[in-house]
Amino acid sequence: MCIIFFKFDPRPVSKNAYRLILAANRDEFYHRPSKVADFWGDNNEILSGLDMEEGKEGGTWLGISTRGKLAALTNYLQPRQDPDARGRGELVAQFLTTDMDSFSYLKKVSTEGHLYNGFNLLAADLSTEKGDVICYYGNQGEPEPVVLAPGTYGLSNALLETPWRKLCFGKQLFLEAVERSQALPKDVLITQLLDVLNNEEACQTRPSRTRARSMYSPF
Repeated sequence: MCIIFFKFDPRPVSKNAYRLILAANRDEFYHRPSKVADFWGDNNEILSGLDMEEGKEGGTWLGISTRGKLAALTNYLQPRQDPDARGRGELVAQFLTTDMDSFSYLKKVSTEGHLYNGFNLLAADLSTEKGDVICYYGNQGEPEPVVLAPGTYGLSNALLETPWRKLCFGKQLFLEAVERSQALPKDVLITQLLDVLNNEEACQTRPSRTRARSMYSPF
């Protein structure tokens, strides 16, 4: 099960507090080729893994740029997939390379959501000057994107904050790690976030067919 936990506070009270802590795990088929997280080619601006499946090369599930743009994607669990639908990974890649703000981009995506199989998409503009903005859109939910209020969220293969048991359990572990974050060295916090993602009660895996792609991001 793909899963994302994140907590953001654009204006934390403590100078030692993180504005955003994000932990994400993506389950994928072993046979699907991909590149590990790295900067794109000669471009030192965008950091992400890359899908290398034929016909969908260059898409990604999670990425961030030095301009403060961040996007993350999960697939929506549905009984039947359209094999001719557009690759959902392009939605993340396009946001990372566009000059559009997060809400405007998701507004555009909402008019094209029918071209893709089910997905959830987070898009963020992270700026110390203007304040951080994180938006959400799922093409199996409401027709319009929403700007998220500061807080803690969980997202898996259903709509944002759908209270699946594994999501709720993992979110509680994530919250416990976040509550200790100010007192922890960054490397220890990262280890604890990876422990949350690797917890078998929090993240369902299918080891015979899939592999987990994990990424953490404390800011």
